[in-house]
Amino acid sequence: MGIYLSSPKTEKFSEDGENDRLRYGLSSMQGWRATMEDSHAALPDLDASTSFFGVYDGHGGKVVAKFCAKFLHQQVLRSEAYSAGDMELLCRKHFSVMHTRVLIVYVPSRMDEMMRGQRGWRELAVLGDKINKFTGMIEGLIWSPRGSDSNDQPDNWAFEEGPHSDFSGPTSGSTACVAIIRNHQLVVANAGDSRCVISRKGQAYNLSRDHKPDLEAEKDRILKAGGFIHAGRVNGSLNLARAIGDMEFKQNKFLPPEKQIVTANPDINTVELCDDDEFIVLACDGIWDCLSSQQLVDFIHEQLRTESKLSVLCNRVLDRCLAPSTASGEGCDNMTMILVQFKKPIQRTASANEQSSATEFTDTESNKRKTN
Repeated sequence: MGIYLSSPKTEKFSEDGENDRLRYGLSSMQGWRATMEDSHAALPDLDASTSFFGVYDGHGGKVVAKFCAKFLHQQVLRSEAYSAGDMELLCRKHFSVMHTRVLIVYVPSRMDEMMRGQRGWRELAVLGDKINKFTGMIEGLIWSPRGSDSNDQPDNWAFEEGPHSDFSGPTSGSTACVAIIRNHQLVVANAGDSRCVISRKGQAYNLSRDHKPDLEAEKDRILKAGGFIHAGRVNGSLNLARAIGDMEFKQNKFLPPEKQIVTANPDINTVELCDDDEFIVLACDGIWDCLSSQQLVDFIHEQLRTESKLSVLCNRVLDRCLAPSTASGEGCDNMTMILVQFKKPIQRTASANEQSSATEFTDTESNKRKTN
C-alpha cells in the first residue's frame, strides 16, 4: 500500500462543547492518507479558569501525536509554572527538554524526555498497538507505584524515567500547536507546521509560525548542528524543522535541545484578549495547504450566518479542502481543525487598537496564499 488510498475515508470524528466563556467544535478526517496520524485535545475546563486546545499532526506513525494528546495537558496541570501562573514558561518546558537536574526533578513532563524512559516506551507501545492493550495496561499498573494517571495524584514520571535499554526514543514525530486560554490571556505554543489563527473584527492574524527548514533561523540551526537541507527537507527526509519526537535528529550530546538539528522548542505568543476577538482556529497543515488564514476566517464568518453548531462548520471546512483525486497532492492529507468561539460580552479592558503584546506572523513567514 502506498501513502494514499484508492478512495478517501471521509468519516469524521466530531465534537462540540462549551462553558460560560467559550464554545468549541472540532472535526478530524483521515482523507486520502493510508493511515490517520493526527490527534487532538480539547478541554474547555482544564481548571475553573483555564481552557486547553491542541492539535498534533503526526508523521512516520501515529504514536507521538497520540502520546502528546494524552499527556501534554496533564503535565501542564502538574507544572509548578502553571500553579504560579507563568504560562509562557510552562509551555516552553513541556515541549522540550532542558538538561538540568533541577528542571528534570521538578518538571519531569517534557514530551521528548518522557518518551525516552521506561514508562514512555510502554505508553508508546500501547498507543501504537505494538503490544496487547490489556497486557500493556497490566504492565503499566505493575510498573507504576500508584497505578494511575489521574490528575489528583502526584506526578510520578520523575521516578520512572530511567532510560529503557536499547531505546533512545521514537523515530516518528509530531507537530504540536497548543492554545491555552486563562482568564483574558491566550497563550499559543507551536512547534512544527500546524497553525493557530485568531479572527479579530473579521481579519485573520497568524499567532504561530510554520517551522519549515528553509526559514533562515531554522536553516542556521540545522546547519550549525551538522544537518543539511535537501529538496526542502531536513537531511533530505523531514519537511519540518521543529517537532516532538524524531529522536534521530536529536542525538548530539554536546548541544542543548534547542540547538539540535530538529528541536521541540516552541515559539510562544501571548495575547491579551479584547472584545474585538471573535474566535481562534487550530488546524494541521492538511487545512493550510488548501486555504490561507484569511480564506478560512472568511469561510467561517460566512458559515456562522446560517450554522450555529461549530463541529458542523468544521466538517464543511474539511469537505471543502478534500481533493477529488490525489493527482496534485493538495487536499490529500489527514485533516484536523478546532474552532473556538469566544462568548460575548467578554468584559475585557481594552480594544484591539490598544493591544500590543501579540506577535503576528506574516504570510511570507507562515501562510501560503491559495487562490480558489
